[in-house]
Amino acid sequence: MTLLGNTTIIVVSWLDLRLHTPMYFFLSNLSFLDLCYTTSLGPHMLVNFRSAHRSIPLASCVAQLFISLSLGSTECILLAVMAYDRYTAVCQPLRYKAIMSRRLCLQMAATAWLSGFSNALVKTVLTLRLPRCGRNRIDHFFCEVPAMLKLACVDTSANMTELLASSVLLLLLPLGLILVSYGYIGAAVLRMNSAEGRNKAFNTCASHLAVVSLFYGTAIYTYLQPPSQDRGKMASLFYTMVTPMLNPLIYTLRNKEVHGALRRALGRNTTIPGT
Repeated sequence: MTLLGNTTIIVVSWLDLRLHTPMYFFLSNLSFLDLCYTTSLGPHMLVNFRSAHRSIPLASCVAQLFISLSLGSTECILLAVMAYDRYTAVCQPLRYKAIMSRRLCLQMAATAWLSGFSNALVKTVLTLRLPRCGRNRIDHFFCEVPAMLKLACVDTSANMTELLASSVLLLLLPLGLILVSYGYIGAAVLRMNSAEGRNKAFNTCASHLAVVSLFYGTAIYTYLQPPSQDRGKMASLFYTMVTPMLNPLIYTLRNKEVHGALRRALGRNTTIPGT
């Protein structure tokens, strides 16, 4: 479902000229990110679920650690960028095309990806430098920083402080910007005289808010709260596996533009002869 849903959004957004807008450009980035999440963590996880001897090579563990950190950090920033796009569309409709130029969209997307991978590189190096003293049993579904820190046989307070600081920067700061953006959007929607305009703005923004709630809720629970390991790994499983599966459904169920693009792509766009 994850592969089908996210691939469909990417292909339809690329094929249909009507969807060549900033909103669907960022949505395609999000779908590509979700595809990478699933394909980098899912296959080995499924193999271990069916195996009596659950193990992972060190190289694969390092790759999982870096990739999951990169994609998670990128999604934090990308969701904030998408909120700014919706703010501009609703609150600055006459200047929307001028503000959200192709160049700015590319710059914001590149900033999200580069920031995410840079943060992951630093965290991965700091985590792997810790001595493990032979500890190699990870009580988790995949290699993630909180689980890896538990393997260290030295004081990890400095690493935990750095993890907390970066989590605040990458989770709470973008979330704060998203909430501010939607505060302005809500005020602008309430001032609209057209019921159709209010419904369209609400439907578009509601999808994004649902995705934000799913991702940030579980990520904050994992990285900003000291839960027990069992509860922490279940939350990680949710935002790495369940959320990428639900995102395409959330964005397409009530989206008439995507429905129309799918019909056109499948050749079901009916016409009346002689008109």
